[in-house]
Amino acid sequence: MSVVVKASHVYKVFGKRPNEVIKRLEEGADRKDLTKLGTAAVIDASFEVEEGEIFVVMGLSGSGKSTLIRTLNGLWDTSGGSVEVLGTDISTADSSTLRKVRGKHVSMVFQHFALLPHRTVRENAAYSLEIQGMPKNQRLEKAEEWLKAVGLDGWGDKYPQQLSGGMQQRVGLARALAAETDILLMDEAFSALDPLIRREMQEQLVELQSKLNKTIIFITHDLNEAMFLGDRIAVMRDGRIVQIGTSEEILTQPADDYIAEFVQDVDRTRVLTAASIMRETKATISIEAGPRLAMRTLEDSNSSGLLVLDDNRTVLGMVSDRNVVRAAREGQQTIADIVEKTDLFTVRPETPISELFAPSSAAKVPLTVIDENQRLLGIVPRVALLNSMADPGPATGEIPPVQEASEPVVVSPSAAESDSEDGAAFTDEQATPTEVADASADVESAAGSADEGTGAATRGATDAERGKH
Repeated sequence: MSVVVKASHVYKVFGKRPNEVIKRLEEGADRKDLTKLGTAAVIDASFEVEEGEIFVVMGLSGSGKSTLIRTLNGLWDTSGGSVEVLGTDISTADSSTLRKVRGKHVSMVFQHFALLPHRTVRENAAYSLEIQGMPKNQRLEKAEEWLKAVGLDGWGDKYPQQLSGGMQQRVGLARALAAETDILLMDEAFSALDPLIRREMQEQLVELQSKLNKTIIFITHDLNEAMFLGDRIAVMRDGRIVQIGTSEEILTQPADDYIAEFVQDVDRTRVLTAASIMRETKATISIEAGPRLAMRTLEDSNSSGLLVLDDNRTVLGMVSDRNVVRAAREGQQTIADIVEKTDLFTVRPETPISELFAPSSAAKVPLTVIDENQRLLGIVPRVALLNSMADPGPATGEIPPVQEASEPVVVSPSAAESDSEDGAAFTDEQATPTEVADASADVESAAGSADEGTGAATRGATDAERGKH
């Protein structure tokens, strides 16, 4: 992916002596001590935005985020550092170059819609194309297409005052998209909307992005919004960028106590995914294996169920310990006939954990994480799912996360559910120790000591005999 926006050590100081303020800041001075010289709104900001990325800049009021975004299209000059847009250094560009960048490469959606009240919705959506000099009929036709894309089909002849706040913001979005620029800047674009409408707009932006693959720089003070929208997030505080990372990185690896405190109330179920919490598993077996090898694998993995894979690690189903025991007693040569699929729940690595709780509660084995080719990536044991919700940030004073037992946990037959150390345990109809021992003895007497599976069976039978004395 190519870099389309690059900010290098950007400063923005309001006041008469910006150079002195920058010098003092570089020497380690606090911006609060320099207010008589000037107000440092952005301090030494550096980042890169890649093509097709949603890059979110977030922070509380006064953190400098809105000032920063206005330096990215030249609305405000930088006091220090540089900003490059598609290779053009706009921090040193003349007015003609800036107009070209804004007209062809960068469009902006504002918080308060900025619609022209005397123009229709269609004319407002076409305004950016009018600035570009496009003929009227052509620009109105294109504007109508973008109004349809943002859910305003049939509203083109209305006026802004006839629309709700959410609909007016859709017009602003359509106007920015109609310009068909490479980069879309969105400054608190949804913050003036009611919560339900705001959520709808967030979801629509994500849906549009999946089709358009725009480069979007989004400004917000809402951390949940940032986590939902951002491929990466830059967190600002007092003019400085404190941390840049993915939603998961910021949530699980906060750079300092400020960010840890900031994220402690985030809805983790919307941020973490199956890939974030999945584990490796040894409880797997080839479809070509026999029941005796399956019994040994069950013992070695401390599990009561195995995932069945082909040579490409494609998940074909699972086998339970009870069925393995039965197959061994009957002398079956492979496990192919006892593979089950009905109780196996598979998820993709990008699935939010909010969507994992329901299937996990009903699953007999941990959720299986697979790629687009049905290949096994890992499993999500129920304990890992619970653990993800209890993980506190530094110095939050919350209770520690759930810990997995270091020793096997014995569960009564009436228990509703259980997870093995490996996480691949069935929850019901498990074979009893006596059944396993009896089956192992049957296999031993039938096959002698012909292969390794018999050795495992012998150990099981011996252990059972010891239990009788």
